[in-house]
Amino acid sequence: MKTLVVYDSVFGNTEMIAKHIGDSIQGARVVRVTEVNPGDLNDVDCLIVGSPTRAFRPTKDITGFLNKLESKSLQGVKVAAFDTRMSIKDVDNKVLTFMANIFGYADKPIEDKLLKKGGVKAADRAGFIVLDSKGPLREGELEKASHWAQSIVNPTHLE
Repeated sequence: MKTLVVYDSVFGNTEMIAKHIGDSIQGARVVRVTEVNPGDLNDVDCLIVGSPTRAFRPTKDITGFLNKLESKSLQGVKVAAFDTRMSIKDVDNKVLTFMANIFGYADKPIEDKLLKKGGVKAADRAGFIVLDSKGPLREGELEKASHWAQSIVNPTHLE
């Protein structure tokens, strides 16, 4: 299966997750969103897209990439979305918690756009936790990313 992982990263945490996902899927290619070429999506069987959550949304570059995909260009392609985020359980800020509950995280708009472009949901979207706005990743998140990646390419491995 030809798998492409497209990501954006601000402080390096999402990049670490994306590369770990790519390393967990045999033959996967991992590309920063600003380096994606039009031909990168040719013959892709699986597209995984990830972004840090910035103001409850994906980055502008990820949003731009998704918006530029032609209608139904992902017809039949397995798709999955992920983000990095702070845990509202770890943040003692009622306003932030309230806002996160209303607006959510970057993974949902990414998934929505991938499905709208014709993609077939390959796994539940995933959020990976950073301990502060700049990181580092919470302990165990790289292992969680590997497990999630395997659920995309081999859904029966969880049974």
